Parts: sequence; C-alpha cells; structure tokens
Amino acid sequence: MNFHHKAVILLSTLICCSSVSALAANQDQIKTAPDKAPNIVFFIADDHGREALGAYGNNTIRTPNLDQLASEGLLFENAYATTASCSASRSVILTGLHNHANGQYGHDHGIHHFRTFDKIKSLPVRLAKAGYRTARVGKYHVGPEKVYHFDEVLEDFKVYKPDGSRNTVGMALASQSFIAKKDSKPFFLYLATNDPHRSGKTNTLGDNVFGNKKDLGEGMARLNYEPSKVTVPDYLNDTPATRRELAEQYESISRVDNTMGVLVQSLKDAGVYDNTIIFYFSDNGSAMPGAKTTIYEPGVKLPLIVKLPKAYAQRAGEKVTELISWTDLTPTALDFADADYDKADFNGRTFKPVLTNTNTKHEDWNTIYGSHSFHEITMYYPMRMIRSGKYKLVWNIASGLDYPFANDLYKSSTWQSTLKANINVLGSKTIDNFIHRPAFELFDLSADPSESKNLADDPDYLAVKESLMAKLMQFQKETKDPWVVKWLHE
Repeated sequence: MNFHHKAVILLSTLICCSSVSALAANQDQIKTAPDKAPNIVFFIADDHGREALGAYGNNTIRTPNLDQLASEGLLFENAYATTASCSASRSVILTGLHNHANGQYGHDHGIHHFRTFDKIKSLPVRLAKAGYRTARVGKYHVGPEKVYHFDEVLEDFKVYKPDGSRNTVGMALASQSFIAKKDSKPFFLYLATNDPHRSGKTNTLGDNVFGNKKDLGEGMARLNYEPSKVTVPDYLNDTPATRRELAEQYESISRVDNTMGVLVQSLKDAGVYDNTIIFYFSDNGSAMPGAKTTIYEPGVKLPLIVKLPKAYAQRAGEKVTELISWTDLTPTALDFADADYDKADFNGRTFKPVLTNTNTKHEDWNTIYGSHSFHEITMYYPMRMIRSGKYKLVWNIASGLDYPFANDLYKSSTWQSTLKANINVLGSKTIDNFIHRPAFELFDLSADPSESKNLADDPDYLAVKESLMAKLMQFQKETKDPWVVKWLHE
C-alpha cells in the first residue's frame, strides 16, 4: 500500500468516525506517522573493513563525516555480509537473496560471466514500481542490467582527478541534481564508491596505492597518513609493507568519508535530509589477506550505520547488537518505502522494527547465515556459515583443496612480505591452517574473536556443532542451495 492510498483511507476513517475517542486515537497515529515516503540512500563502499573506521574504535584514521553520521544514527555491532566478494555481495544487497538463490555466484566480469537469474526482481525495480525515482552512481558490478535497472545512471563525473587519484567525491557531486529535483516522488539513490578497493598501480616501494595520487618519487610522503601511526588489525602481520599499504588504504577511505560529507550537505541544501534514510555499509571486508574472499570475521563482519528520517523516534548514537545480514537490506528498504512485497521473495527480513525499537526481542535476531561460492572463476572454494549467538560454524565444502588467493591479494606487498620473511603465521592463524582448511570450523566468538581456536573436534562442543550443522542444512534446504547435496551423498 503506497502513501497516497494510506492517506485516503485515513481521511475516510476520520470523516466516518463520530466517536471523540476514536478521533483522538487517529490523530495520535497521524502525529507519529511520516508525512511522506522517505527518500532512501544506499551508500556502499568497496572493501571497507570495519576496523578502519573511527566510529568502530580506530583512533588513527580520520573519518569525521562517517563518525558524525553514526552519532546521529545507529551503529550496528553485528552486521554481516553473506559473502566476501564484490559482485556476489552486491547482488545479495540488491535482491535480499543469497547468491545460490539469485544465481550471481561470483564476479560479473566478461571473463567470469556470473549473472543473476532473469526472473529476479531487484530493489531498484521494486522501488520504481512503488513510485520511487531511482538512480545509481559509481560501481555497478552486477548483471544483467534489466534485472538491476535504475531510471538514471549518473555519469557526470570524471573517474580520475588530475593528480591521478579517484574522484570519489565527484560521485556525490554528480548526485546533486538528482537529489535537488523538485518532484512529488521520493527517490532511491545508490552511491557506490570504488574506494578503498585496490588499484592497478603501485608506489615506488612496490605497495598498492589504492587509487591514491601518483607517486612521482615522494613515496609515502604524498599521503596524509604515516605508516608508523596506522593500527594493524589482529588478522595481519605487523610488517613495514603491511603498514605502508594500510597508510595507502587509509588515504582511500578518507575520500569515502569526504564523499559522505558532500552527500549529507547536498541533502541538507535540497531540504530533504530530514526525510531521508541513509544506509552506510561495505560490500565485504578489507582487500587484505585474511579478510576479503574469506568468510572469517574480517571478511564479512562489516560497518553498518543507519540514519533515520526525522519522523521516526531518534536513537542518536546508539549501538545495535542484533545480528543483521545483507539479505535484510532490501526488505528493510521496501518496508520503509511502504512498498508491497511478499516476505517469501527474500531470504532476509526487514529490520525496520530493530531500527525503530518496535516490539523486538534480541533473541529473535541472534542467527545469520553466510554463503560464498566464488570470487573469480578460478577461485572455486564454496563455504557455508552460520552464526548463532556466540558460536560460529564454517563448512568448507571444498576442504582438501588449497584455499585459493585472489590475484590482487596474492601480489600485494602485505602478503609477499610475509612469504619473503618466512613468517609462518597470518595474524592469529598459521599459514598452513589458513590455506589447508578442515571441513568444519567451530568458534566461540565471545572467547575467541580472532577465530584462532577451532573447536569442531572438541568433544565438549559436540552438541553445539551438531545443532549448528542441523540448522545449516535446514537453511540450505529452505533456500534451495545446490550444495545441500553434499550432506546427502557424503
């Protein structure tokens, strides 16, 4: 039911009701309901791990605009992607379906040719049907276009600035006319930066420059961050190369933050900020070994900040501990848009009640699932995951095969410095355990947040393991996962 229909029904009710008490009740409803459908913004960064964000406790990186958004909105402590791969994750975000349900198993490049099923209805298509005007700017990386159709593609920006860095802020500037357009329709803006993804260039020291300005001999001096000052996350080794690449990554993330600042100001200038819901999140974890392409915490436990429209009761600066999945993003946006949809169309569900603190119980939001099959076509390593409460079970379906590296991660000076120094660990894991994985890994995240101690073969945790295995198999059956056949034949 759209907002026009709701207004007609409400007006009829007020005219027909002669009871004073009934009239008062309806007036209360009017006061607490939004005046019009909210505008919706999905701001998605590329490979932004939550460890590189001030609002999540990093005191070195400078992200004032994102931190400000978190202070005005809600910061999610347990938000999860279902897969740590760009195309695959974006398809989940825009369909509310796991990759094995929407068909986008991996990268949407010609050489890989993973595509979403033609029958799938994506978020922009559904919102357009509900009366929204839709636009996208920046990274797309899903297909086919008819499934992920937007009314407008905003291309009025240059990909690179004169100094050679990515013009990420240009994406927000290109959105200004769309935002400011005088139209009775609400809008959906999908802003997807290329930052802080790795780039195809390196500096004079051999480190990836993450889309930063050219190194003309300045080395690290051209950056606003010093390698000695960065915070090395616990899943990486603290080497000089790692610190240099983190400094480059921080610079790239600063552009994302600047872009958020321009976007917010544009919404305010257009007079629509108070009636806009902003979702800030990432497609997957950092483009570092141990994060991206893995279903471990650094790969899939991600930043999520949500700023609500003014019409809703504000919970400024609150932290949300409920477990949220990227399959939940599409139904949540549709719920705020008051768009008609069938809950059975999605593997996820709306978390609007969590955002508005309406009749929710924490125990109803304590289980999420992950489903990763491919990154690149050469990287076959399907994994399924369940996290329930403090326990997390990972099923490495391709156990017995070496874990495959993405090309850019393998070539990175962060990884190569580990190999050249003969370091036999990657963070808290041994290199051997990272590459050669058992069929099942069970972790107690409350006691072991770095996932360094596998409890899968510990007899004291047999009941926990069997319970999670049963839930995981049921999830695969319900979502028609082709890999469920492994349970039946092995």
